[in-house]
Amino acid sequence: MSLPSPRRYLLINPNTNPLTTRRLQDVLQPMLPDGVQLDVLTARFGAQYIACEASHAVAAHACLDAWTAQRSHSTTPLDGVLIGCFGDPGLFALREVSGCPVTGLAEASFIQAATHGPFAIVTGGERWKPMLQRLAGSLGFGAQLRHIETVVPTGAALQADPDMAIRCLTQACQQAAQSGVAAIILGGAGLAGYARLLQPHVPLPLIDSAQAGLEVMLSPNSTPAPHTQDGFFAQWQGMPDSFRGVPSRNEG
Repeated sequence: MSLPSPRRYLLINPNTNPLTTRRLQDVLQPMLPDGVQLDVLTARFGAQYIACEASHAVAAHACLDAWTAQRSHSTTPLDGVLIGCFGDPGLFALREVSGCPVTGLAEASFIQAATHGPFAIVTGGERWKPMLQRLAGSLGFGAQLRHIETVVPTGAALQADPDMAIRCLTQACQQAAQSGVAAIILGGAGLAGYARLLQPHVPLPLIDSAQAGLEVMLSPNSTPAPHTQDGFFAQWQGMPDSFRGVPSRNEG
């Protein structure tokens, strides 16, 4: 009797920093249930760590590119896609073309946090505040998101200095807890795994955005039904290399 094929999911890190990919893998791999396979890809182009509108826009392009690259090397259907960035670049585009459920670290965190009531976000990088407010509104969580506490160091800086990150994020979470919310999201791919370390010092439930992303991706009823756009793969492959971010033959 043959064993059933594993369920296959794709995690795309839209940051080009492989250390962020490794952190996501280190945190999420031990959480995978039996019979689940998680393929992981790092964006081929874009920012080392997304921290502004421009890098977020490029990351949406890079997510489409990564998804298409994965499909070009595998004919096995995917059961879901997780965007490994707390900003979900390319969420709606991937949901339109992939033919499977798609979520991101931010949307998944909003879904889980909203079960507690109004929530706050703690994340690195001051430019994220208006971006996350817009995203929460577009996803239907604008009313539940009551407070965003940004710390000056970016997610990349926090990832590079764990001791500083714990001190800085603990203070930010304690500050956010005073805003009248019921839960706090610790958002950012580079902050994966920190919620567990900070929880003893914070009086409200802390939601790890990476763990939330995995849990929501694996839950068949947690994300909106995907659309399917037949022919997108062929259209993407037929676009000029320069549009798809592929170096020309004359480049190094």
